[in-house]
Amino acid sequence: MESYDVLVAGAGPAGAATAIHLSRAGARVLLADKARFPRDKPCGGGLTGRALRQIPVDPSPVVERDVDRFELRLRYGSRFSREHDAPLIRMTQRRLLDAFLVEHAIAAGAELRDGAKVETVELDGTGVTARVAADTVRADVLVGADGANGLVARAIEIDGQIVRGVALEGSVPLEALGHEELERTAVIELAVLPGGYGWVFPKGDHANLGVGGWGSEGQRLRDHLARLARAHGVDPDAVTEVRGHRLPMRRLGTPAGSGRALLVGDAAGLVDPLSGDGMYEAFVSARLAAEAILAGDLDGYTAAPVGRARPPCRRVVGGEARVRPLPAHRVRGGKGAEGLRGRRRPAVRGHGASRRRARGRARPAQAHRAPRGVKPRVTPPCGSVRRRGRAPRSRRSGGSRGRSSRAFALRSLA
Repeated sequence: MESYDVLVAGAGPAGAATAIHLSRAGARVLLADKARFPRDKPCGGGLTGRALRQIPVDPSPVVERDVDRFELRLRYGSRFSREHDAPLIRMTQRRLLDAFLVEHAIAAGAELRDGAKVETVELDGTGVTARVAADTVRADVLVGADGANGLVARAIEIDGQIVRGVALEGSVPLEALGHEELERTAVIELAVLPGGYGWVFPKGDHANLGVGGWGSEGQRLRDHLARLARAHGVDPDAVTEVRGHRLPMRRLGTPAGSGRALLVGDAAGLVDPLSGDGMYEAFVSARLAAEAILAGDLDGYTAAPVGRARPPCRRVVGGEARVRPLPAHRVRGGKGAEGLRGRRRPAVRGHGASRRRARGRARPAQAHRAPRGVKPRVTPPCGSVRRRGRAPRSRRSGGSRGRSSRAFALRSLA
């Protein structure tokens, strides 16, 4: 039986990015996907500014077009547009992007098995035993990056807590749109179907037309797509490569894993419920999951994958904060290797402390250790506030009727 530190099921953006982060830190990673690369996936293919800040590699080699102009329309009528002197969205195709990320994961040291579906997983207290195609493998941690209908979420019984929207998209030749201006414009059609919108995204030699909304709209998506095409002067029959896909959205409080299994990207239901975007969430969850694995704090990730996960273990190198590499004894094959089964670090209490203070159960003030002969300094818990006094009368708001602004200062633990 082959053994790894981490088995990543699914080699889309979230899975490949997780493998990149882990492999760069020295972990032994198996990246498995049922498809052979390159392969395509239905997706708008837009990398927004926030996604670009989280992607672990520079995607420029696979970017087909930079969009610096937005046009928003309401019910195919009223519209307004804005443009910027820098790209607002970098357009690519999943066939190109996913293969590019996988190549970087391999270059970082991950082992790829494409065309190898993860058939079964058996989790226990120390790791996972999985059937990958015809082979049985053992790993300390399982990362589920196998999409909206993935096996891992079902195995840990979380898939029932994810709500799914639906989307349908297709392609038309770029010249079919008839306006050169649209070659650098992302068009968003608001309020054209319940719970979503339509879009027109220019790519290299074609444009991506799509609609997405609530799951209940599934049977009407083809009609919505045809209406979108006609609104842009395109014959609906000219739209090719029409494909549908689900938009998984987690309910508030849904965990992103259980035990030795973590979920990232669509598998965790991390599609933005407002925009339907999943790229940013894929890259953020990949980074946070990798950091939790390297720190030995899986519970810190599963509690809340985005926005409330524990601060990453970082060190400053040359003025830049970087993720601390996995210690040699924690990487399989190192001295006294025990895989990733080492001691877990205690979770940071920042968020819990804030909730206790809000409920009137703040912890007592803490005294800092001081040199012998020096009186210790006492400060309130992190995040407490102390009023410094009233603002000058001239700065008070005239319409507050006696209420004046206050100057507050945060006092935190040294």
